[in-house]
Amino acid sequence: MKFATVLSLAAIAQSASAHYIWYNLIAGGTSSTAAVRKPLSNSPVESATSANLRCNVNPTAASATVSVSAGSTIGFQLDNTLYHQGPAAIYLGKAPGSAASWDGSGANWFKIAEWGATFNPFKFTSEGLSQLSTTIPSNTPSGEYLVRIEQIGLHVAGAPQWYISCAQINITGGGSGNPAKVSIPGYVSASDAGLTVNIYYPVPTSYRVPGPAVWRG
Repeated sequence: MKFATVLSLAAIAQSASAHYIWYNLIAGGTSSTAAVRKPLSNSPVESATSANLRCNVNPTAASATVSVSAGSTIGFQLDNTLYHQGPAAIYLGKAPGSAASWDGSGANWFKIAEWGATFNPFKFTSEGLSQLSTTIPSNTPSGEYLVRIEQIGLHVAGAPQWYISCAQINITGGGSGNPAKVSIPGYVSASDAGLTVNIYYPVPTSYRVPGPAVWRG
């Protein structure tokens, strides 16, 4: 137990210097910082019930909405590397109208990718990376969306930290898929085992990424 306490204290000491921002959208063969609603600071969101879980705290408005075809790559670049251990995921949120005018409220969100953990030894698969990307399911309906990335730092047991950005996209050439949708906040609970876990002691032998199942179309 002393060993676990030492590790937890070390993680707390490192936390202030290891924050990061998802600043650049990767969409198909292009990239865009203009489409990203950039957070005002690199500080995390720390409440599972906060509306800031949607797109972070009062982010700077995006000045562009990028078109990308269904079946193409979508992802984000980071201004650092993923230093804090924890899971990551990418969500799409179907805008009721234009992506630029939507605040992310309502049950419009679905998960299209997640990064969990491997075992023996225990390690989160996104650790040390500076970019995460996936493929927009080809059956995703066309239209304007917010694409949202989150990485949850679990380095302080019982106090998860969300690192979030959203970007504005217009999906073209889509299909007729109808994924189950969730609201943010509301998609996770503060008591979720994937958020309350102590990643240092005892070392986890299984792990489930918080939130809904991935929709692959």
